[in-house]
Amino acid sequence: MAPWQDYLTQKRDRFVDELLELLRIPSISSLSEYAADVRQAADWTTERLKKAGMENIKIMPTSVHSVVYGDWLHAEEKPTVMIYGHYDTQPVDPLDLWTSPPFEPVIRDGRIYARGASDDKGSLLIPILACEALIKTEGKLPVNVKFFIEGQEEIGSPGVEQIVADHRDLLACDFVLNADGGQYSEDRGGLLVGLKGICGVDIRVKGAQTDLHSGVYGGSIRNPLHVLSEIIASLHGPDGKILVKGFYDDVVPLTPEEREQMTAVPFDEEEYKQELGVDDLFGEAGYTTRERVWARPTLEVNGMWGGFQGEGVKTVLPNEANAKITCRLVVNQDPEKIIKCLADHVKEHAPRGVEVTLSRNTFSAGPYLIPADHPGNIAAADILTELYGKPPYQTRSGGTVPVCALFLQELGVYTVSFGFGLSDECYHAPNEFFRLKSFERGQTAYVMLLKKLAEQQGI
Repeated sequence: MAPWQDYLTQKRDRFVDELLELLRIPSISSLSEYAADVRQAADWTTERLKKAGMENIKIMPTSVHSVVYGDWLHAEEKPTVMIYGHYDTQPVDPLDLWTSPPFEPVIRDGRIYARGASDDKGSLLIPILACEALIKTEGKLPVNVKFFIEGQEEIGSPGVEQIVADHRDLLACDFVLNADGGQYSEDRGGLLVGLKGICGVDIRVKGAQTDLHSGVYGGSIRNPLHVLSEIIASLHGPDGKILVKGFYDDVVPLTPEEREQMTAVPFDEEEYKQELGVDDLFGEAGYTTRERVWARPTLEVNGMWGGFQGEGVKTVLPNEANAKITCRLVVNQDPEKIIKCLADHVKEHAPRGVEVTLSRNTFSAGPYLIPADHPGNIAAADILTELYGKPPYQTRSGGTVPVCALFLQELGVYTVSFGFGLSDECYHAPNEFFRLKSFERGQTAYVMLLKKLAEQQGI
């Protein structure tokens, strides 16, 4: 057993205790009443980097929550990798569905249950511990390492873009390792090569200056709920295609090779339907379910409301109706252009007699795709193959990690996903958990990867 392996084994219990300590901090970035807790998590992360042997550690304030930076830069003529993660969490609602308090972590059946356990505190701590094991046993790291750990990922990283733009020299690297990711399953690795971008709008239809009696005024003016329903109906065709003019203009068609890679990842549609509790699937014609979720743009209505919604009947003609819409974007689509396309579409379909307005409702982030043959991907695939005994699947996600496109835009570097959460770990939901087996395997994997990168050519 190598000294670093022995170190990780000897410190196993302490490392778990430290993860529990971090999980007790309710670092919910979206709720202002937890701002002090988010700062406490940043302070905790800062001290943990120092303990691991990292240098030049600093807390970098942003317009919202802070970024924690640290580095170790003594590996001459070796590549520099920047490790990304986040210490903030999602809110915990609905609280009554948790089997134990979300910020009082417990271990059951080899799993740590707590908010943030899987997303992203468990995976965040892994590379820090791996670096500590190497520094403590070998006195050095095999490559140069920088850490970029933020506290606002769960709200779209709104303050990170300016930090990255203002500190390009400090953050310069050959590529990024993203600890905020996962593997395919407990016994198979996965390499995430694509993420969707996002943008969103609110639509508000305003009619009369107040709600009206539907008998006295019905049939004489526009009903905002009817108008909103017509606008929403105009967004898609019966075949699932998005009908907003210009929406698909910049979409790059999937290549036969890309479609083959997606087909190679196991997917059981019947099992998928059973898990979701539906009797049929639906989406843009001409594409498989996997292709639509991973690599085709979408436009979804997230909420609609207006008028009377209480028990019984109130014969009212409402004066206002609202809807929230978000779009998930694929490579080459620009969030700003898509928002303009939506605005033009709504304007075109807004009739006289009502006031229809459109405004942004969420952060915007660009889509992201890394070449499968990127040297970082090749190195990560080699390590995952060695760990799991079989090559990893190449996967994509319909989700969004804003910094991936941001690092490519501002630093000119790609981000390799190398996290160890699994898709069934209830992140963003009650009873979130992280497998202790993944926590330990990830530490070994990061040591192996850093050593591999020191030998890799072409980085």
